[in-house]
Amino acid sequence: MAKISMVVRNEKKKKSPIQYRRRCSICGRSRGHLRKFGVCRLCFRKLACAGELPGVTKSSW
Repeated sequence: MAKISMVVRNEKKKKSPIQYRRRCSICGRSRGHLRKFGVCRLCFRKLACAGELPGVTKSSW
């Protein structure tokens, strides 16, 4: 967790708010971010399989 905060802290100031990237609140990953849940696709899958996200169920057919 300390490593993530150092990465975010060391980023240079951006001129425009659009230049900031959304990051996963758990691991800090910048790509594959799901805005609705605030996590990346990898953490989303882990949390969904563990049943820790309310309203999300695994589909199978």
